[in-house]
Amino acid sequence: MKLDSVKIGRFIREGRLAIGLTQEDMGDKLGVTAQSVSNWERGESLPDISLLPELAQMLGCTADDILSGGQTLGPGQRRVTVAQMQEALRALKRVGELLGENHFIYRMVIDALNTGMNTDIEPAFTDPHIFDVFTVEMLLGCHAAGDCIDPVDVQAHLPPSKAREFLLKKLADAE
Repeated sequence: MKLDSVKIGRFIREGRLAIGLTQEDMGDKLGVTAQSVSNWERGESLPDISLLPELAQMLGCTADDILSGGQTLGPGQRRVTVAQMQEALRALKRVGELLGENHFIYRMVIDALNTGMNTDIEPAFTDPHIFDVFTVEMLLGCHAAGDCIDPVDVQAHLPPSKAREFLLKKLADAE
C-alpha cells in the first residue's frame, strides 16, 4: 500500500473536527505537540506508528482507515460517526432558533423527519436521553442505507443504554 500523506492528513483533520478537538487537545492526548498534529493534517509528516492504535481509538476508526486516508470503505459507502449525527441534530435545533420554529423551512425538515421516523424529533432538542435515542435512530437509518458505523465509535461516544445496545447488536448481526 502506497501511503498518501495528504489523504491521511485530511482524514485525521476531519476525524479530529468531528469529535470536537483542537490540534492542541489531540496533541495533548497523544503526547505530541499541536505542531505535530498540524504537520500530519497538512500532509507534511505522518504520525509515528506507535501512535496509530491510540489515534485510531480516538477517531473511532482502525489503523487501516488512517493509513488509507479513510479509503477502506466499499464503493458508495460513507463512514458516519456518533459525533456527526449529534452535530446534525444540533444543527436542526439551530435552524429552528435562527429562523423560528414556525418558519416553513424548519417545519418542512422537522415534519419530513417526523414522518420518516414516525415520531416527534423536537423533544430530543431539550432532553439528553431522547437526544441519545435519536442519535441511535439516525445511526440505524444510516446503517440501513449502507453507511459504515463503527461499533468502537458507538461504544466510545454514546452512554450505555438499551438503545445503544440495540444498535451494537444490529451492527454485530450485520457482520
